[in-house]
Amino acid sequence: MEKEKIWIEKMPKVDLHCHLDGSLSAHTIELLAKMRGIPLVDGWRDKISVDDRCASLTEYLKCFELPLCCLHSEEAFFGAVKNLLCDASKEQVMYMEIRFAPMLSVTESLSGEEIVEAALEGLKSAKREYDIGGNLILCCMRNHGTKKNEEVIRLAKKYYGRGVCAVDLAGDESAYPTDRFRELFEIVKRAGLPCTIHAGECGSADEVRTALQIGADRIGHGIAMRGKRELQQICKKKRIGVELCPSSNLQTKAVGNLRDYPIEEFLKEGLLVSVNTDNRTVSGTTLTEELWKIRKNFKISAEELTQYAVDTSFAEEDEKKTMRQRLSQYCEKTKR
Repeated sequence: MEKEKIWIEKMPKVDLHCHLDGSLSAHTIELLAKMRGIPLVDGWRDKISVDDRCASLTEYLKCFELPLCCLHSEEAFFGAVKNLLCDASKEQVMYMEIRFAPMLSVTESLSGEEIVEAALEGLKSAKREYDIGGNLILCCMRNHGTKKNEEVIRLAKKYYGRGVCAVDLAGDESAYPTDRFRELFEIVKRAGLPCTIHAGECGSADEVRTALQIGADRIGHGIAMRGKRELQQICKKKRIGVELCPSSNLQTKAVGNLRDYPIEEFLKEGLLVSVNTDNRTVSGTTLTEELWKIRKNFKISAEELTQYAVDTSFAEEDEKKTMRQRLSQYCEKTKR
């Protein structure tokens, strides 16, 4: 392994865009499937991840079917969150914002409160055992009705400041444009909740524009801002974080190849860009791999990207200060 990649692996890191269902390890899926009595057929491991030959976002999303089936109990959410943070801590991730859509798992026998509280217990347990910080982002889904999404906001407000740090909007941008969710995000803002919005991943620049208009504090992906200086300047002026996920963006064909990846363009315009995993298992990646991919191809500093991740995280200011100190101490100690 290259010296610089080892340096990145040991560097304290921050992952702001990580989906729980897309990041369940094969080991965790085995445990949860056994717990729920789900039979695992031959070749199941091949169905939970893709590589760079992935043809489209549609193919990519098929990998979520089995993990989602496993997330249907309090024990499952506790174990899934704790195990994900354990895995991340092994590559020196010091803070992670884990996102998931609670309404995908709510049943008559499992409430939204039970799901969120179990996930919060997983956060606390991981903090004690692995010394890794974290928060939860609750996702509204574009294909869900208003009632379900308002329930997500209610849950986020109830647990805000207790381990829930923000609300997200995820799903198919072309079938369910961001413009349809203006009233929903008025509720989010009235509740005083921070929000990140998936926009411009495989959708158009108009999706990003609308997301900014309705109050996004961060943009998930934002690839469609490439070449759109007006939108980039809005993000710069408002200090909107842009959550890039290189491997995922290549696999879903949000970009055709790494040469077209807009990270250099965004940084030159002064955007606060972070590099993230998106779905560790589905994309077959780690945060080390994502930062190394960018360093190797663009010569962009992993330290700089981590500083931006800290700055745009939804962590409390005291925790941000601690993260900055840890990063600074590591870099000072290991200056090459």
